Amino acid sequence: MEWKAADWKKKIIPSWIRTVGSRQWLILLLLGLILAVAALPARSADNADPASGSFWGEEEEETGESGKTELERRLEKILSSMKGVGKVEVLLMTEEESTAFSGSEKTEVTGVLIVAEGADDPVTAADIVDAVMALFQIEAHRIRVMKMI
Repeated sequence: MEWKAADWKKKIIPSWIRTVGSRQWLILLLLGLILAVAALPARSADNADPASGSFWGEEEEETGESGKTELERRLEKILSSMKGVGKVEVLLMTEEESTAFSGSEKTEVTGVLIVAEGADDPVTAADIVDAVMALFQIEAHRIRVMKMI
């Protein structure tokens, strides 16, 4: 028995696939892409920085009218209780790193700006820098302490 190309197509490829035209294939492909994109996990756009991950940390949510994160408030409370520091304002810059194997995300503090009443005293400013370096394991050049007006 000799196989011809037409016989092979009839036996292997179902009839409904042979009747689908190129436009229908294109529509099916586009629908598949849309479903695949819709199935991807969504990222919150209100706390994401398009340049470098997240502006606010993943575990710290903005609460209250001031827009401060819980971590910033805790740091302000700790620093203001230190000798000579006085009133304090803190801004944390964070970046999210995703771990490929575990699928989890880790928030890393990449920079800290501290405005304090007692920052004009060099000893107090050094104490603030030392405390922040110890808390976040970042280098001193990523921490800026400024005098509050």
